[in-house]
Amino acid sequence: MDHLTYHAETVGDRIAVIDDRPEVPVRRINYSSFNTLVNQLTNGLLELGAVLGSHIAWWGNNSLETLAAMHAIRKAGGVSVPIPYRSTPGEASYLLAHADARILIIEATYLPVLSSIRGQLPALQHVISYGGTEEYSGVMLWEDALGKVHTPTSEGKAENALTMIYTSGTTGKPKGAMRRVGGEINQYGALLEFIGWDKMEELIFLTTGPLYHSGPSGFARRAQLVGATIVCQYTFDPEDWLRLVDTHRVSATFSAPTPIRRITALSKETKDTYDVSSMQSMIANAAPWTMALKRAYLRDFPTDSLWEIYGSTELSVCTVLAPEDQLRKPGSCGLPSPGVEIRLIDDEGQIIDQPDTPGELYARSVALFDTYYKAEEKYLEDHLDGFQTVGDIAYKDTDGYFYICDRKKDMIITGGVNVYPAEIENVLDEHPKVHEVAVVGVADEEWGEVVSAIVVRNGECSQEELIEFARERLSGPKTPKVVIFADELPKTGSGKVLKRELRNQVDLHIQSES
Repeated sequence: MDHLTYHAETVGDRIAVIDDRPEVPVRRINYSSFNTLVNQLTNGLLELGAVLGSHIAWWGNNSLETLAAMHAIRKAGGVSVPIPYRSTPGEASYLLAHADARILIIEATYLPVLSSIRGQLPALQHVISYGGTEEYSGVMLWEDALGKVHTPTSEGKAENALTMIYTSGTTGKPKGAMRRVGGEINQYGALLEFIGWDKMEELIFLTTGPLYHSGPSGFARRAQLVGATIVCQYTFDPEDWLRLVDTHRVSATFSAPTPIRRITALSKETKDTYDVSSMQSMIANAAPWTMALKRAYLRDFPTDSLWEIYGSTELSVCTVLAPEDQLRKPGSCGLPSPGVEIRLIDDEGQIIDQPDTPGELYARSVALFDTYYKAEEKYLEDHLDGFQTVGDIAYKDTDGYFYICDRKKDMIITGGVNVYPAEIENVLDEHPKVHEVAVVGVADEEWGEVVSAIVVRNGECSQEELIEFARERLSGPKTPKVVIFADELPKTGSGKVLKRELRNQVDLHIQSES
């Protein structure tokens, strides 16, 4: 039986979704009513011609409708294609066209962007809009798209449904990673048991970050596997996030480092206004959390609440670091997640067995993605004997705990020495005047590449001060030779730093100085 249908029949009065936005009436819907709404939308999609494997996109902020759309596409057996809600016309046009989306469910706020590119999308047959009253040619209102109330005939095929989440595109054009929904569902019982979600009397999950990203959406779906209540934050604001945790007694969430950095940076007076003692499970991921950020979190939240995972859109969850290991194993991303096999492979393609020896991380599990849409060759390029990689370099210690050095493509070779930016970033992040930092390698005739740091400050400090701070803690090749300051770091919607843009900034800076 579909898990949403199961919850509707067994705990139907339990609240499934809370949509709580400032200055807007709060919307609450229980599992019985939510499942009915999802069934109506599913049947509406089927009436529009959706069949098993139909590519159906959704585009909108975190909301009740977004969650309903995600479930309806799954129940219809479709391929769910999230579109980042901040997409420019060019970005949206690329994603919708590349994905061959036939149906689009979109928040009315973004209809003007869609209207400007609709002529570039010949495959797009139907558009369903919610959250607005203005009429657009060729757009169906949400209310008119809802079909019959009964369980859709496609529900039993839901495990054959796919998600196609486009990778962050930090190094080039985004690729559509296709994953079978059933694979994730089959794996995550053991993971949810390991992190204790199956034992929480009342699991209240807050969406920290956009649901179009694989992390927040994946853990929201996993929370609903055990009948959790999902609290939707429409768009991120640090103090409003604290309000939601306090108001709804939130017990779990998933977050990239940037939101938590902004939350912990609030004044003590502001933070003391809100009670966050209900937080039992903070899942840290999307990009590495530095030790300085972890310590800042642990000062403000229950010390046994911080978990960390390593994973990706393609590999899903690979490792888990438990709360008791956060300070005991600094820098580690944990042990293999239940049901996951991990291999480290050297440059000659051999398996690395000895500890403290970096290699490219390959993972195997039933939750691995199936392929890249229209890019099978890239999938095969990163495939090895049933294992898959996204190019991350890692090592494991004598206890079997894994440590991510960096992305293979981000590794810096300076004077013939391999340097991993993450190590340098962790050191500079300890400086009291550093709010955020990213490290990249920039081409240099003498050294091959020079280590360059881009720093967002929270107080006055100089380039010389930061270089000296690093020199006292790092060997010569790892010490930055260039430090530039910025107001913010360019990031993807999921919070990953766009290092290709930073390399361009450093290049321009070096040229202007020469």
